[in-house]
Amino acid sequence: MLCCWIASMISMNWFINGEFKDAKAGLLGDSSSSKMWFKCWDKISNYIFKIHHHYYQFIGSKRVSKTWWRKLLFSWVIGWTIVSIWTFCYMSSQATEKRKETLASMCDERARMLQDQFNVSMNHIQAMSILISTFHHGKNPSAIDQRTFARYTERTAFERPLTSGVAYAVRVLHSEREQFEKQQGWTIKRMDTLEKDPVHKDDYNPDLLEPSPIQEEYAPVIFAQDIVSHVVSLDMLSGKEDRENVLRARKSGKGVLTAPFRLLKTNRLGVILTFAVYKRDLPSNATPNERIQATDGYLGGVFDIESLVEKLLQQLASKQTILVNVLDTTNHSHPISMYGLNASDDGLEHVSYLNFGDPFRKHEMRCRFKQKPPWPWLAITTSIGILVIALLVGHIFHATVNRIAKVEDDCHKMMELKKQAEAADVAKSQFLATVSHEIRTPMNGVLGMLHMLMDTVLDDTQLDYVRTAQASGRALVALINEVLDQAKIESGKLELEEVQFDLRAVLDDVLSLFSGKSQDKGVELAVYISDQVPEMLIGDPGRFRQIITNLMGNSIKFTEKGHILVTVHLVEEVVDSIEVETESSWKSTLSGFPVADRRHSWKGFRAFSQEGSIHCFSDSINLIISVEDTGEGIPLEAQSRVFTPFMQVGPSISRTHGGTGIGLSISKCLVNLMKGEIGFVSIPKIGSTFTFTAVFSSGCSSSKEYKGQQVNNQSNTVSSEFQGMRALVVDPRPVRAKVSRYHIQRLGIHVEVVSDWNQCLSSISKGNSAIHMVLIEQEVWDRDLNSSTLFINNLDKINHVTPPKAFLLSNSISSSRANNATSGVCNLTVIPKPLRASMLAATLQRAMGVGNKVNPRNGELPSLSLRNLLLGRKILIVDDNNVNLKVAAGALKKYGADVVSATRGIEAIELLAPPHEFDACFMDIQMPEMDGFEATRRIRDMEQNINDRIQFGELSVDNYKNISNWHVPILAMTADVIQATHEECLRCGMDGYVSKPFEAEQLYREVSRFFQ
Repeated sequence: MLCCWIASMISMNWFINGEFKDAKAGLLGDSSSSKMWFKCWDKISNYIFKIHHHYYQFIGSKRVSKTWWRKLLFSWVIGWTIVSIWTFCYMSSQATEKRKETLASMCDERARMLQDQFNVSMNHIQAMSILISTFHHGKNPSAIDQRTFARYTERTAFERPLTSGVAYAVRVLHSEREQFEKQQGWTIKRMDTLEKDPVHKDDYNPDLLEPSPIQEEYAPVIFAQDIVSHVVSLDMLSGKEDRENVLRARKSGKGVLTAPFRLLKTNRLGVILTFAVYKRDLPSNATPNERIQATDGYLGGVFDIESLVEKLLQQLASKQTILVNVLDTTNHSHPISMYGLNASDDGLEHVSYLNFGDPFRKHEMRCRFKQKPPWPWLAITTSIGILVIALLVGHIFHATVNRIAKVEDDCHKMMELKKQAEAADVAKSQFLATVSHEIRTPMNGVLGMLHMLMDTVLDDTQLDYVRTAQASGRALVALINEVLDQAKIESGKLELEEVQFDLRAVLDDVLSLFSGKSQDKGVELAVYISDQVPEMLIGDPGRFRQIITNLMGNSIKFTEKGHILVTVHLVEEVVDSIEVETESSWKSTLSGFPVADRRHSWKGFRAFSQEGSIHCFSDSINLIISVEDTGEGIPLEAQSRVFTPFMQVGPSISRTHGGTGIGLSISKCLVNLMKGEIGFVSIPKIGSTFTFTAVFSSGCSSSKEYKGQQVNNQSNTVSSEFQGMRALVVDPRPVRAKVSRYHIQRLGIHVEVVSDWNQCLSSISKGNSAIHMVLIEQEVWDRDLNSSTLFINNLDKINHVTPPKAFLLSNSISSSRANNATSGVCNLTVIPKPLRASMLAATLQRAMGVGNKVNPRNGELPSLSLRNLLLGRKILIVDDNNVNLKVAAGALKKYGADVVSATRGIEAIELLAPPHEFDACFMDIQMPEMDGFEATRRIRDMEQNINDRIQFGELSVDNYKNISNWHVPILAMTADVIQATHEECLRCGMDGYVSKPFEAEQLYREVSRFFQ
């Protein structure tokens, strides 16, 4: 099962990766057999996937009970234990068989050599019998005597390596005995007495032997090799073994062997090979009787078996490894040992049969190893290794299954926790929406009523109280917004909009927000935007405004003197040009105070790396924005936690300046969403510079589809009244003069910069073109009041049709210093800082006597244009909260709108059923009985139904005020700031939304989208 699982895993991965497919394509090509291979592989793959599936379904899941798995594991261990034992037995048997084969090979080799050498000796003895028959019996007188025979046999002994000696016994009949003995000179001796009583070779004396008894015939030895010459005169027929041997030899005509016996004189164990010597005229097919009658004598060869076998074994290198026994087994029940001992250290024995040419005698060689068989270490280690590996695999597999079960348990727990987290996230989102709605709804009423109260007749004390209450309410709303933003960032639900906006107008609005605080503190506040930055961008202006507001709010909070400067450039400008970088010298700063070098604040930005800008799309605008101040700076030990949520620089900071400590954290997250980076540099007692980058799209692309609302960009519209005018700025500081020129040039005015009064007068008097206005920096004016007053008086004496107007650029218009400086100078108009296009245009219009003389309040739209836009418009406001109804209705009625109020969604459906007179509808989302989403969906379905029926001619367009496509603009009034709520507004058919609490301007902008 484990092997199947491993094979399924490997083959499935191979199949998924396509390696087998590539191999098949390379091996099979386009041959006809490829289809068969593909079919086979599909079947195999299906089978493997089934195994894989069943494995995870049963083995890898909790369906397998612990008892079943334990049984499976126990079976695995028992099975592999049996396999290990079988392996040991098999390898041991193989070793034994190999040992048997080795023993058989060695034994057969020895038996073969012994038999071969015996056959050589036997053939030579047979040849000698023919020689005796020819030269002894065939010659008269004989050509052979004892001396000749002895010398011949001695010289040819090497041809008979196994024989100890050779002797010839002649056949003598009883009638011939006496003559024979006389002829030989000795008496025929009997042999049986020596067989019964063997003597030592040193005690042997043939003269002491008894004569052979009387019998029909005798076989006395007449010739003998010297080594056996002691057998001469002995009667071979008198000995039991020799007699049987002689009789069988002459009868069979072949060589015959005796049974092993103790040889005469040597007393060693041996055998005698006997050949009969026949008369020369004996036919080859003679009968046994004919052979007996034709016998002349007997030639015998003596074999000393012990010495001969020992010599044979000495010729082999491995003679010491086995024990050899040579046996005569003619009598199986009583075998006779011819060589060796019958003892054995090992039960392993091999028998090799010997054939010495005598069919009557049976001989065999039995071999045994001298030493005991060694331990089968290979079998032992292999079997133990297999068992250990099997146990390890079982342990791993067991651990794997347990791990899978644990992972599944953890996975189930994680799924449960995930469901709980998702439910908690939904509950959190719902809680945020509920809290946002419940808090912001009454705040909307409070701020709305305060705003309406400010439009009534109030004395100074009452107006101060109202403004204080309104500021406190706005601070509370800002705090709520920050907390909700942090919650949305943590939940990952903060998304950016993609709308077209005017960057310069956004920064003008932020300047308006902080202008009062900067003037009260005497801190100079300024914004400079490079000319290379496009007029219109596409992005999220609200979140961009939030980042700038957070950074400038911190600067205002911690700066008591000096300046706050916001600069905006393209990243390419900063990379390619050093002119836009602020030098560290205090003389080149906006206010003359030293600042932290901004170049250190963007150190490490990816946009400045060698790879270049990380956003290189054709319509991508990569901006770098710096906020520079001359405030307290951030202590070195606190700089590492600047962007940590809810962390203050020190415990005294929150008591002194207030704040939640999450503004910079939110800003960093927003910058990341804008595909940018943020950094800072801060020097205690000098100031701080925060720099961030942000990526926007160019607002000039017509292929983009924009959603949402457009921000107010009236301040960026170049007034045609100032086109062609020339202005002169008197300012000794290059950075401050550059900022002033930037704002003045936005109105279409050509600007020149001089550093003192003399240059100013020279430019005015010698210039080819008339100077229409002179803008004097307050630092120049305060340096010498007499020279300043004299300069103003001299302006009237210049020979021009219209003398230039003089303006004082004052950082604190409400201060007594500024009032004293301008007292007594009737032709001097004060322009308060920070400079903004709308405020600057209004001031110049009043002083120059051109264009609209109305001076709208900062941040408000011109009342006349709004009144013209809303006058006579019929607008339906649906909200279950009477306070919100009053705020919205009052804001719209103020500019001439005809407002109708409804408190329920069903009532709104009835009022907006075509045909109706309404131009727009503001719909609250959370209402009893029917919420704003459902009411909007029903209104859209009702409008679509009527439009379809008019299109198909079922209804007459005349009955519907000649309108064939009914679609009333519906805008959501919601206190929720959750992105999901905004998306749901658009999905249900609403045309936009306004967050509560809202300013009157928000309502105006939304309505203006439909009433252009």
